Amino acid sequence: MAEETNKDRVAQLVEEGDIAADYLEEFLDIVNLGGDIVLDVENDRALVDIVEEDGAGDLERLVGEDGRVLDALQELTRLAVQARTGDRSRLMLDIAGFRADRRRELTEIAEEAIIRVRTYGEPVMLESMNPFERKVCHDVIAAAGLASESEGLEPNRCVVVLPEVVDSAAAGLDVDLEDDFEDQE
Repeated sequence: MAEETNKDRVAQLVEEGDIAADYLEEFLDIVNLGGDIVLDVENDRALVDIVEEDGAGDLERLVGEDGRVLDALQELTRLAVQARTGDRSRLMLDIAGFRADRRRELTEIAEEAIIRVRTYGEPVMLESMNPFERKVCHDVIAAAGLASESEGLEPNRCVVVLPEVVDSAAAGLDVDLEDDFEDQE
């Protein structure tokens, strides 16, 4: 039964990817940009990548400063999928490898913080990050066997790397991890 449910979920995510691809192909036509769309399913979400088809570098305009245009286009794509399926989508959009590159950078930042926490035994606060970036850091930190929490309010919300699992109320941290994982999990 669980295997059948998993197959149904994968089929649903493939459908989300197909809907997103159709939407993004129309969008690329409207803005007169070329790009190949690559679909995948990973970690219970549809992944949609728009890659350069001829190395022209035009897709960078769809990323924008600090990925802001990419974030907006991802949200529009999620809404297009929701309009067709009736279900909220958690698909992840990447354009010209921006998120993949940022994921590598964030992994290095989190790993450096982990070393500092293990060396000095004190919590380390990272820079302000968007939900996608915080999620990447939380995942790296958890994989290293440490705890992390988020502190602050958008757009200045930060990941705090903890030397051990602690009661967030006792530590005085304003924590709500649901905000980090809700949109970018």
